[in-house]
Amino acid sequence: MDKLVSTAADMGGRIARKEVTPIGIGELVRAATALERRTMELYCRFEILFPQPDPVRAFWLDMAEHESRHVGALALVSGLLECDAQRPMPAVPDAAAGHVARLEELLDRAEREAERGLKLTRAFEIALDIESSEVEELVLDLLQVLRGRRERERAAMSLIHDLSDLSLMIERYGNDRALLARADRVVERELRRHGATSRRSA
Repeated sequence: MDKLVSTAADMGGRIARKEVTPIGIGELVRAATALERRTMELYCRFEILFPQPDPVRAFWLDMAEHESRHVGALALVSGLLECDAQRPMPAVPDAAAGHVARLEELLDRAEREAERGLKLTRAFEIALDIESSEVEELVLDLLQVLRGRRERERAAMSLIHDLSDLSLMIERYGNDRALLARADRVVERELRRHGATSRRSA
């Protein structure tokens, strides 16, 4: 775990020093795994901080569970690479290191806020920042390695479902119309990007 986190930290340091260098697929997988694990743990913390009402608690548990699936899937990708370094893999975008560093900084701030205590609306805002980050698209590309495009599309639908549920939570419990409007814009963006049909949870 420390090694995974340090990988993302090393990339973040390069970004801060404006010494961005291309990263390999193995490094990207390790960094993405570390970030997904930290996101899962953050949502677990939110579940503890906000045990009521029940729908909110259940929402954070669902979000943590979905992140845990990403962690497991990325671990499988890492295993595939270790067993066959020549396995065809998606090309690493030039901007990947920057995307990873930005999400790491976001998680650093979020973890400090969670430690001090924060309001529910702020937790929703943090979740929206995370779920709409560029790293989510990188993870979708990596998950495509498992079972091709169908796996990627399934994961994309899961992301849209999570974002739709988040929008619903903000509408019911967030008391922030600007944040709700932003969440809805993100949902619509992902629907356009992935060609999905919108269906908000009841």
